[in-house]
Amino acid sequence: MAKNILICDDAAFMRMMIKDILTKNGYNIAGEAENGAKAVEKYNETKPDLVLMDITMPEMDGIQALKNIKAADPNACVIMCSAMGQQAMVIEAIQSGAKDFIVKPFQAERVLEAVKKVVG
Repeated sequence: MAKNILICDDAAFMRMMIKDILTKNGYNIAGEAENGAKAVEKYNETKPDLVLMDITMPEMDGIQALKNIKAADPNACVIMCSAMGQQAMVIEAIQSGAKDFIVKPFQAERVLEAVKKVVG
């Protein structure tokens, strides 16, 4: 059965790029969110197998959204996405329960490698 993935990024073109990589490789897109608050809401609605979460977003950042999702579902699988130079945030994300992180700009192979490692 294909894994369901929730994509959270404030940039529509980033969501589109990730969606393209994942759907071409047999994954289902459970939904998309443009900020952390929506990500938490969508997570609770769709209960995806995995969340790909940007760190820097309006309304609620990815780290806070990660903490909220993990509080509601300790087994949630989240991979954080960040631009270069956000090492401190990446460390905080991992400490908060993120399974992995991907650095932007994305390489399709790296996205798939992280996803496979976390959900198979």
